[in-house]
Formats: sequence, structure tokens, C-alpha cells
Amino acid sequence: MNVTRRSALGLGAVVGATALGVGATTPASASTPATAAQACSKIKSVYDRETTRAAGTWSSFITVTGEATPAVEALADQVVEAYSVNKIAVATAVLDKIDRGLLALDQRVDVTADIVSHDGDGIFGYDGAYPSSVTLGHVLANLLTVSDNTAVRLCGLVVPAAELNEILRAKGFVHTQVKPVANPNRFYLGTTTARETHTMLQRLVDGTLLSATSSAYVLSLLCSLTSFTDGIRLNMSSAERVRVAAKAGWFADGRNEAGIVFDTAGKAAITYALFASGQFSGDAAANADNYSATHPALRARQAIGRTLLDSVPPVSAPTARKFSVPRYHPSNGG
Repeated sequence: MNVTRRSALGLGAVVGATALGVGATTPASASTPATAAQACSKIKSVYDRETTRAAGTWSSFITVTGEATPAVEALADQVVEAYSVNKIAVATAVLDKIDRGLLALDQRVDVTADIVSHDGDGIFGYDGAYPSSVTLGHVLANLLTVSDNTAVRLCGLVVPAAELNEILRAKGFVHTQVKPVANPNRFYLGTTTARETHTMLQRLVDGTLLSATSSAYVLSLLCSLTSFTDGIRLNMSSAERVRVAAKAGWFADGRNEAGIVFDTAGKAAITYALFASGQFSGDAAANADNYSATHPALRARQAIGRTLLDSVPPVSAPTARKFSVPRYHPSNGG
């Protein structure tokens, strides 16, 4: 399968679309593991070193395609606050209804002044002119790239909290649930486990979570250069970053990230789910208000991320699905 974001949206092929990572300018590490087992060993070593250095409590699950034993399995079944990582689950519920013909990507929702979140995450809060009207495609694009919190509320207009949780439970996710509030169309992003988030990502890739079109659409958003880059993807070139589907989430003392690393042919090679919270190393007061690349947990993820990319072994399964993303074309306007 070779689906671009535009074909997922029904807009035809992207000019210059390329398999994930083709044209990467940074060569693989000379010590790239030759087997999945060697990759697991390398990843585990770096994970242990970096999470010990960062401190905090980590609930993590990392697997390498072709190896039955996880590279990392630490408190993987502990229920944790997902924060914005659960925006993947929210998008899954919306797209499930789209797959069933109950909604459509080009369906419009109203952005009213009272629904806009002014917390600084996303772009809707900066529009300065309401009401406006956007498509669900626009909502989901902002939900999964710039992690817009108004987009969460807009999703709630078409998938109320109770229905959203029911959809997730029907798919087998009993711990990945949003937290309802008095308004049935609003919710907190809720909880998950590292194992369930990992499973959701793997099922997204293997085609058992959503339709092929919806799966490709989600992955194109998570792999875009607009998506989060301060953690796993920080120490990568642009061509390498589009080989990593990433979604981060943070609030209070939580610093989370989950995603998929693809090989250069566009096949999923490594799946990771990292949830960290608690008392991290360094100055506690400074850490409390730091959600960016200099936080100890994010520094740990940066080292882990570079290791994940450099540890991608050959993905030999001939039936493994392949995904494509548009090649990045910078512009100077015009």
C-alpha cells in the first residue's frame, strides 16, 4: 500500500510524493544493528542510561519489528495520564465514524468564541475573529500536528465523550479513555497505558484500527514536519523526521510521547510509547514550567530518539504495509 496524505483526502496524488525517508541526508550510524535482537539490546541500553539520568517515573513500551521480546517494557500496564498523546485516540474515534459514513472530512463545524481555548496550544486561539467555520479535516490536522486544544472541543461536537469512550472500548482500549465533564461534548484527555497506546499505533499501521485511507491520513499528519520535534525527533534531519510519526503530550509534571519509526522503504520498524512524570533531575521549580526541549525528560527522549532511528533493522516481512508522505518543499511565498 502506498497512500499519500492528499490521496487520503481524496485530492489526488502529491507531486513528488516519496516513500518515507527517501533522500535522507544523514547516513545511518556505522554501528547500526544488523538484527532486531541487536537493535533491542542497543535501545534498552540507551533507554536505561537516559531515563536514569533524567529521573522521574517512566511507563514505557518499545518494540522492534521482527523481535518477539520488547526492547523496553517498564510499568507498561500502569494507568497513566495520557495528556495530548490521547489526541490520537480522539482522532481515531472521529475517523471511525467517518469510515462508517456517519461523518465526512469535508463536513464543517462552527468555531464559536465560547468554544475557543486560549491556553496557547494550537492556532485557533490566535484567530481573533469568531465565529468561523472549518472542515473536520482542518480540525484533525490541527489536532495531530500543532496539538490544538480547541480542536479537541471541536471533535467533541461530533463525537461526545460517552460515545468516544464507547468506540475506544469496542476496539479493545479499556484504559485509553477520555474523562467526561458536565458538558457532554467536552472532556479531559484522560488516561491510557504504555501498552495500549503502543497497540493503538501498531494497529494503525497494520490496518486493523481504521480504514486504509484513514490510517494513511493519520500517519501523514504525525509524520509531518509541523508535528512535535522537541523530543524524539529533535536530533534528526528534515528527511529523517518525516520517517517518525510522533505525538507528544504534557501537563503538570507529565512529559509523554509515543510514535512509530519507519525504515527508508516506509515500513514500520520500531514502535514506542513513553510516559514520564514525577520528580525529574535538576531544579524542580524550573522543570515545573518547562515543556520544551531543555526539560530532563525531553533530553532523555532526544537521545533515545536518535538511537531508535540509528537502530532500525531491515524490515524483511514482504507483507508489511508501506506508507508514503509528501516530500518537503520549502517555500519563500509567492
